[in-house]
Amino acid sequence: MRILVLIHEYPPVGGGGGRVAQDICEGLVKQGHEVLILTAHCEDLLFEEHQDGITIHRLKSWRRLPYKADIRAMAGYVWKSFWVGLKTIQEWHPDVIHTHFAVPAGASAWLLNRLTGVPYVLTAHLGDVPGGTPEKTGKWFKWVFPFTPPIWKRAAQVVAVSEFTRQLALRSYSVDVRVIPNGVDLEKINPGNIELHTPPRIVFAGRFMKQKNPIQIIRTLSSLKDLPWNCVLIGDGPLREEIEREIKNHELESRITLTGWITPEQVLDWYARSDIMFMPSLSEGLPVVGVQGLAMGLALVLSRAGGNVELIQNGENGYLIEVDDVLKYETSLRTLLSGPEACLAARIASRRIARRFDIHSIVESYANIFNQAANLNPD
Repeated sequence: MRILVLIHEYPPVGGGGGRVAQDICEGLVKQGHEVLILTAHCEDLLFEEHQDGITIHRLKSWRRLPYKADIRAMAGYVWKSFWVGLKTIQEWHPDVIHTHFAVPAGASAWLLNRLTGVPYVLTAHLGDVPGGTPEKTGKWFKWVFPFTPPIWKRAAQVVAVSEFTRQLALRSYSVDVRVIPNGVDLEKINPGNIELHTPPRIVFAGRFMKQKNPIQIIRTLSSLKDLPWNCVLIGDGPLREEIEREIKNHELESRITLTGWITPEQVLDWYARSDIMFMPSLSEGLPVVGVQGLAMGLALVLSRAGGNVELIQNGENGYLIEVDDVLKYETSLRTLLSGPEACLAARIASRRIARRFDIHSIVESYANIFNQAANLNPD
């Protein structure tokens, strides 16, 4: 089967959605399918390359920053991916289109389907569902929302990455939505023998933006100065300068490392040197970094936001905290930092829980949906 993938951000550009797409595409290629990706170009990346059997075309679309796509960049991606997608369909003849995010890639998929008849499957991440990340997308959804229902309705199948995302989508769109969670390759992402580090290391990975609430990390850690720990904040974004000021104000320069935007492989390397993942997000779909944290055997301290609840068995592999319960963040981290046995048990439990997110079964679920959409499955 030939699968054309439309996504406006693909590693090393973008966040969790791109990594989800990468894992699925790699799994599909291993099954013997052909995969071609149309994504946005950024900075000095190659315009065309082949990775692990996947063909990647990066399109000029006014994307300027790896961690952010503004309206101009998304509009540029719709325009360019439509025309390149049309040519690709005429020459390559894909069986199905897989589009990640209803906006912007869904718009291209809808247009291509109307003109060529090639069916598309839409994977909805939290950010492109109305109300999913109001602090990030609330303003532009006010004017873009009227144009989105046809994109959802014409899809051969809509997939949500978590039950939370599914329920949120059903409030706005009368379509069938199936849940397939984000997954990880448990063979590739494997911590080996789990041992605690001295001092313990806390890790955060994500965009430095209001939705991810990174400032709260620094404020919480400032209350734990009496305990030994190091922390690494992986990522970049509009809150970078505020984060740096906050670190300086709390005199934590020697204990907190800022990596900037790094490759997925470097992120996993930091996970391997860490013990606890701390993510006080205001909203989440099903964070890929959280699933990766499970696979790497990290104890989790997460806000009770969206799909985070699917990653934790409270008290076993970490703690779920109400978003505004600032004191609980501190007490939960203190429990793990001051109790090596509890922290080690939580880490081992995370690796066990990660089995439910094994990428092989997730890829199989997508392959079945693609077969049905393309009428390649007699059932």
